[in-house]
This record gives sequence, C-alpha cells and structure tokens, in this order.
Amino acid sequence: MFCDYLLDGRYGWVTECEQRFAAIPSQVCHDFNTVAHLNDYEGRPGRRPFTYDELQHLFDFLDARVERIRRSGRKGAWTALRDAQMVKTCYAYGLRRRELCNLDVADLRPNPHMRQWGTFGAVHVRYGKAVRGGTPRRRTVLTVPEFDWVVDGLRQWVDEARPLLQPGTRDALWLTERGQRISVKSMDHRFAWLREQAGLDAELSLHCLRHSYVTHLIEFGYPERFVTEQVGHSYASTTAIYTSVSNDFKTKTLKAALARVYTTEKEQQ
Repeated sequence: MFCDYLLDGRYGWVTECEQRFAAIPSQVCHDFNTVAHLNDYEGRPGRRPFTYDELQHLFDFLDARVERIRRSGRKGAWTALRDAQMVKTCYAYGLRRRELCNLDVADLRPNPHMRQWGTFGAVHVRYGKAVRGGTPRRRTVLTVPEFDWVVDGLRQWVDEARPLLQPGTRDALWLTERGQRISVKSMDHRFAWLREQAGLDAELSLHCLRHSYVTHLIEFGYPERFVTEQVGHSYASTTAIYTSVSNDFKTKTLKAALARVYTTEKEQQ
C-alpha cells in the first residue's frame, strides 16, 4: 500500500525521487509474490486444546515422576518438581511461554476476597504480548476456584523448594540448577521431552495449555469478556479462535436446551 501511494502520480513522488536520487521507485509487492490471508486462523490444524483426560494423564505423570525420582535417591527431584509446577501454572493461568518464564516471586499477588490463598490469589503478568511497535502489555490474571489446586503447588514451590537453591537476591520464580532464570527455549525442550515420555500427541505444545484454559473457562460458564481479560486478548474474536468446547460440553448444552424447550411445550399443552 505504501508503494501504491509512492507511485501515485497525484503526489509527484516519482518526479521528486528521479531528481534527487536519479532513480524512481517501483512496486515490489504483487499478487504472485504475496500471501493472501483468507482465514481468521492459519495455524497448524494439529494444534488443539488438551482434553480433560489428557490433562489428568499429564499431571499424574508429572507428579509420579517427582515421587519416583525422590524415592530412588537420585538427583533431579527438585528439577522434576519445578517442571511439574511450571506446566500446571501455565495451564491454571492460561499463560504464554514468555509470560510464564519471566514471572518473578513478586508477581504473585493476593486476592482480598480470598485471603486463605495468601499471595497466590492472582498472577501479575509484566511480559504480555506487545502490540506492534509497543512495549509488553501488563495484566493481572486472577486465580479461579476451579483451578485452586494450583495454590498448594505454588506455595510448596515458593516456600519449600525454591529456597533450596539459595536464590539470594534473584527474583525469578523459575530457576535452573545454576540459579539462572529458565529460558523459553529450554522450557520448550523440557515440555517436548515430558510430553513424549507421557505418551501424548506430538502436536500438543506448551501453548496448547493456554488454548485449554480458554476452552475450559468457557465450559465452566465464565463470561467471554472475563476470559478475554484473563488471557490478555485485545478482541473477543481472538478468544473465540482459542475456544474449542468438548463434545461432552456440547452434549450437556444440547440436553439442557431440549429439556427447556420441550418441557415448556408440554406445560403449554
């Protein structure tokens, strides 16, 4: 579009460029060398939310791995616990990979309406996806009651496991064995290995947990606007792309609709 503007004879840029630079601009974007975006979502079709059974299988595998290493007396129980808690936190708050890895302990916030959760009532995201040309966007993701199990895990990690590394003044929530913040690339590799060991579909990436979070909140009955705010989307249409409700949810919804409609008809007769 800029080249079209530059070449438009009404503005005189071609003549000006020829006089100043002894060269004239030309259009380089044509139908044959550009991609037409015809669909709202052009990602890999194999990417999808985890089913409830797959999530349960993954979490059971992660917990069993921690316990197995601990009982064997081998090194690695601390790392296994970190991996398990990172995966669970990613799902329980619908975080992007970069958002997850860049969390600090100070980003764990209380919710005044649920004091029993302590400082685990919300997660303050400081490295959200930026708009083009902007800085990372911030948001606060509230802990929802359906995922309150994440509170005990985070508390165990922060109060018991993380101090074993003697982090000192380091603020990163997720640390490596050398005391450094774990990188997005490292977490991708870790999750791919864990997924393979758990025997899950190779198409299921760490980001699919975010899709699962959106889908499951919708199935739990949360308003679309709330879900959009939780995951940091600018538009509800983006949230809709992430949503893929399960067959069980569709069946229950249809049964409720049938009961509502046909019960009303019978009452009228």
